[in-house]
Amino acid sequence: MAISWGYSPKVEKFIPLGDFPIDRYLIIARQAIENLGWNLSHISERGIIAYSPISLQSYSEEISIRIESNFAIVKSECVGIQMWFNDYGKNALNLEKFFHEFEYVEFHLKDSWEESLAKFHDFVATQDQDYFEKAPLTAKNKIKNIFYLFYPRQKYLVTPILILINSLYYIAYTIFTGLLIKYLIATKHSFLGIENMGYYVGANNRELVLNGQYWRLITYQFVHGSIFHLFFNMYALAYIGLMVEHKLGAKRYLGIYLISGICGGLVSLIYHQTGYMLGASGAIMGLFGAFLALLLSKAFERNATKALLISTVFVVAIMLLNGLKQRVDNAAHLGGLISGFIACYILYNKKLFSAKIRVLIVAILTMGFTIAVLTGTVNYQSKEFAALEQKYKRNLLFNTMVYQIPASMPKDKKLKIIKTSAIDVWKKNDLLIKQMLNLNLNKQQRFKAECHAKIVALNLKISILYYKECAEETLAYRVEIRSLINEINKVRVEAGESELAK
Repeated sequence: MAISWGYSPKVEKFIPLGDFPIDRYLIIARQAIENLGWNLSHISERGIIAYSPISLQSYSEEISIRIESNFAIVKSECVGIQMWFNDYGKNALNLEKFFHEFEYVEFHLKDSWEESLAKFHDFVATQDQDYFEKAPLTAKNKIKNIFYLFYPRQKYLVTPILILINSLYYIAYTIFTGLLIKYLIATKHSFLGIENMGYYVGANNRELVLNGQYWRLITYQFVHGSIFHLFFNMYALAYIGLMVEHKLGAKRYLGIYLISGICGGLVSLIYHQTGYMLGASGAIMGLFGAFLALLLSKAFERNATKALLISTVFVVAIMLLNGLKQRVDNAAHLGGLISGFIACYILYNKKLFSAKIRVLIVAILTMGFTIAVLTGTVNYQSKEFAALEQKYKRNLLFNTMVYQIPASMPKDKKLKIIKTSAIDVWKKNDLLIKQMLNLNLNKQQRFKAECHAKIVALNLKISILYYKECAEETLAYRVEIRSLINEINKVRVEAGESELAK
């Protein structure tokens, strides 16, 4: 079985008609399609469009016959996104079935041509002769090769521009990262800056956005962490753009893309208290939500709608399930999907209100949601907490000197080390912990700070007792010290279990 590969897998055959009448060819083709159980969507003098039924092996292919320059162009093309970029042989099998059935029908219709021709011409006279320019896969038919995906043109203007911006942004990001790494190596600096790369390239971050860097809700949509991240997002964008942009128009399409990205970013802020979020997937999921809204609004022909709806729901489900993995921002996916659906449903359905009112409603909803999130989301001081915790851990390095005191060292030197490397260190940490507890922390951070506070208090007691032991040259406090050490271990176990439960 021949397998077709590519962005939109399809198999196409050019059949020269010669002296064979076009109307007879279409009559036979129509009957063959009906015999095969395919759903006939359109028939006119220009050709036929039908859809294969939904099954476990297929969520439908579009089978079309276009009449051009005395040729019948017979094509089977996958409706939805195909995993691994191939059709698993479905399209070749469809054409094989069609041509086999075509011969069978041609033989059995030979004695009833006049009646069939009369019915055919009466029927096609009532059909839309321009339907081929409106069919769901029309835009995809213009993609001759992968380079066409980057070429802006009528009804496919915004999508290639977005693809180019995302690609150029990634190239700039890669060059910037490479130069930064080279600089850090040359100057022998640490690589801490690389960990915060999202800060420099415009990624989404809760603390930064809530502190006024609202532009990140747009810029993060164009930032990608790897070539694979970029490739799969742009692949999905090209597919959905070809299906949706020509229905919505450039302005509404771009508006829904940006609104979905912004709302997805806002939902991400609610869910992610720390870290950087990046990628176009929230905005792209918004376009899938828009596609679902178009399908439910009957923007496509009925038979096409069923196939497209099932394939789109399937693809969206895969994306959301994939989002359950770590390091995938499913919050942005869901936020984008829902906002894209709502925005498109309102903007597309003329029966709701006038065009200006519909645009105003979407603007008010977007602005209202944005204000609600930005004013209602708690701005935890995660950055300050992390900085204080880093100082706290750095101080612990000095404390290790206490455990390296040789027994032969004079008492006065021992006491000095215990005071500077233990008592003073734990007093400094006590001040740091008090600063931590005064910050606006989330539940996990506050629990962590409270655990640190308990450990600091217990270690300070141990250090004082150890100092007394050394000063009095006795082991009278050893039982109490061991009891305090056991308490510290319990706190550490409790804190460790909390970390595992995250």
